[in-house]
Amino acid sequence: MIDWLAYTLIGVGVLFDIFGCIGLVRFPDVYNRLQASTKCVTLGTILLLFGVAIAGRSGAMAAKAIVCAVFIMITSPTAAHAIAKGAYASGVTLWEHSVVDKYGPDLALEKPQPSPQD
Repeated sequence: MIDWLAYTLIGVGVLFDIFGCIGLVRFPDVYNRLQASTKCVTLGTILLLFGVAIAGRSGAMAAKAIVCAVFIMITSPTAAHAIAKGAYASGVTLWEHSVVDKYGPDLALEKPQPSPQD
């Protein structure tokens, strides 16, 4: 029963990783690609690591897999956010059919306003 659960988690994790890679190639702009790679690959890799932790039958292997999963859960979304914000600040445009632009108002508030003396 435990092996069945572990191999199911590994299989679902690999599928999520594959879908994330396909999205990375197929989506039209950097922002959509970041969304695909971050969400799918993060979830897929974490599921894969949990499956390895269960299938490994070793306490040390399970501990390492869980530590790696926590590290990925923290760093992957943070890095994607930093890349997206940097891309937007450097002028990379959104896809022409994008519906919402959440960064525009935030970056307008962060830019220093010119003084009346200028």
